[in-house]
Amino acid sequence: MLDPTLDDHVWPGLQSVVMVRSERTIKGILGVQDRYFLSSLPGDAHEALESIRTHWHVENKLHWVLDVAFDEDARRTVKDHGAENMAVMRRWALNVMRLEGTAGGLAKNRKRVGWDDAYRDRLLAKLFAPLT
Repeated sequence: MLDPTLDDHVWPGLQSVVMVRSERTIKGILGVQDRYFLSSLPGDAHEALESIRTHWHVENKLHWVLDVAFDEDARRTVKDHGAENMAVMRRWALNVMRLEGTAGGLAKNRKRVGWDDAYRDRLLAKLFAPLT
C-alpha cells in the first residue's frame, strides 16, 4: 500500500513511489539527500533507477545548459507562438555551437556570436553544410 498521504489524491497510472538516496562528500562533510519520484513503472528498482538517470541526463545536457547559457527560465515571451519559436531558436543555436566545437563556455560563445564576425560565419557555415 502507498503512503496514506498519497491516497487523498488521484494518481492515474501510478504504479510505484521511488526513493533515491544520494550521498556526497564535500570538503569532508557527508551530505545525504532523499528524493522521491512518482512513477508509472512497476516496482522494479533497476528499471526505475535507469529511468531517473535518463531523465537527469537530459535535464543536465539540455535544459540546465539552456538556462545557464541562454537564461531560458527568465524569458517571458508570451505573444502568439513566440515562446515556442524562441525555444526552437535557442536549441538550434546550442546545437550549432556544439557542432562547431569551439572550446569555452556556451554562455561566452553565445555572446561571442555578436562580437566576432568570423566566429558567427563559422557557425552559419555549419548550419548550411551537408551532414556527414
